[in-house]
Amino acid sequence: MSETPDEERIEGRADLLPEEEAVGSDDPHDQAEEILRDSDERTEHPDETGAESTQTSSQDERPSPG
Repeated sequence: MSETPDEERIEGRADLLPEEEAVGSDDPHDQAEEILRDSDERTEHPDETGAESTQTSSQDERPSPG
């Protein structure tokens, strides 16, 4: 996986979303770090990680660059 996201991004993401607040989190900081790490990985390698996610569009559905 990619490097650890920077602390400022982690702290910002550690503020739970309403649906996360409703169910709670044992460690919002660690949760935020993992969410951002996964997001960065999918952003950096969309062709490699797209098939792994049910929330990712297929390559045909993505807009072409440019």
